[in-house]
Amino acid sequence: MQLGLILGDQLSRTLPTLRRLNRDRDIIVMAEVWAEARYVPHHRQKLFNCFSAMRHFADTLASAGWRVQYFPLDGAKAHGSLREAVEAVITEHRIDCIVVTEPGEHRLLTDIARWETHFGCPVEVLEDTRFLISLTDFAAWADGRKALRMEYFYRWMRQRTGLLMTEDNQPEGDQWNFDADNRRAWRGDPVPPAPLLFEPDSIDQGVADMIDDRFADGWGDVQPGLWPVTRAQAEATLNHAVSHLAYFGDFQDAMANDQPWLFHSRLSSALNQGLLSPLEICEAVADAYYRDRIPLNAAEGFIRQIIGWREFVRGLYWCLRLYEPQNGLDHHQSLPAYFWTAETRMNCVHQTVTQTRAYGYAHHIQRLMVTGNFALIAGLDPEAVSEWYLSVYVDAYQWVERPNTLGMALHADGGRMTSKPYAASGQYINRQSDYCKTCWYKVKESTGTRACPFNGLYWHFLIRHQDRFRSNGRMSLMYRNLDKKNEAERDALWQQGEQLIARLPSL
Repeated sequence: MQLGLILGDQLSRTLPTLRRLNRDRDIIVMAEVWAEARYVPHHRQKLFNCFSAMRHFADTLASAGWRVQYFPLDGAKAHGSLREAVEAVITEHRIDCIVVTEPGEHRLLTDIARWETHFGCPVEVLEDTRFLISLTDFAAWADGRKALRMEYFYRWMRQRTGLLMTEDNQPEGDQWNFDADNRRAWRGDPVPPAPLLFEPDSIDQGVADMIDDRFADGWGDVQPGLWPVTRAQAEATLNHAVSHLAYFGDFQDAMANDQPWLFHSRLSSALNQGLLSPLEICEAVADAYYRDRIPLNAAEGFIRQIIGWREFVRGLYWCLRLYEPQNGLDHHQSLPAYFWTAETRMNCVHQTVTQTRAYGYAHHIQRLMVTGNFALIAGLDPEAVSEWYLSVYVDAYQWVERPNTLGMALHADGGRMTSKPYAASGQYINRQSDYCKTCWYKVKESTGTRACPFNGLYWHFLIRHQDRFRSNGRMSLMYRNLDKKNEAERDALWQQGEQLIARLPSL
């Protein structure tokens, strides 16, 4: 008899583990365990999504005739770790082999590598084929390149998949990237679509009750029905997203007060849990473009996020060992409490953290150019910031979170992922949102008590790291602007930054 372990982000009927097992002879183990629930302070909505989706998936497998041993966290046989759950089954059954699809986190893979010795039983770790490219193929693409840049990887993936490619293997619209057409600020029109919600069932309610009981001290709100937790709900969310994707291209980078969703799809949680595959999502979006239901800048911008960034960051996580500590800029400031409480006069941070606490969600520009940008220019400790991102978002798993945080947002990887840091003043946020209009701070001021902290910290960042970045061609305009200021102005900006860093907890 083989024992197949299915992890909480492997909820796919095409999982290699299921293809390897025999439905009539083998046993599937799924377990909610304390080690996974508490290794970072996960948002309670994320815990709900994981456990509810796992329980629904286990029921689906059992209904299909699989023999499933499920250990709920509120059950009589709850376990502290996945190893303990596997051991409990091994003691009751004669297991010839343990089968598991490779996990997306290095710490889990390291633990599983010790199981064969611990259990005295063969452990077979299968390649996760649910991505569009294998890690072996990514390594082959990366081999010999002086720099690993997403744009070149993305073009290669477009050709490899054929997505949005013409019959003569050229990109639709005669250009690869419509990023320049994804940056309109939203000023209230058109009206964003309402999110698709679901009626909670008995499994959802049981998980919500368990979260309230076992994680009463946890962070974040829980709303059953907010995110898809079954395959059918994920398919409905995909259809809803594609039918409302027309304005995604224009307003992909927009932010607005009290508008957590705007025109974003809300598919990332289901995708990262395995309820949807990347190819089926991309094909649905491409089909909508070819049927003239959505414009090319929406289709291309959406597909780029999946076959470009998502596949790219997974490759970098393993290829560049980004699971290891990274602090290329030697930043050590503590994470301010308002990353949890939202109690800050900086309205952009307040809005982003408030909606994150409510929904476990913020879109990519809020993550990169609000909280990420602030963490970068304020010099926050990258490992503390990385743990925060992993904790607070429903779609956050280490393989996708760490490259985006440490490489893209914080430049803590020494520039291996991006050619320049994504540092920006408050003017960027002002262009892309209405946050600054109702902020206590003044976005047009760089010094003084009410000057936007992003401005002072931005200039301070450029000055303190000028030995590293002044020769960077992509930052030449930033330093030309700095050099236009006289010595007194530069000194005032430096002193403003020093004062801001000294009082980071109270901004």
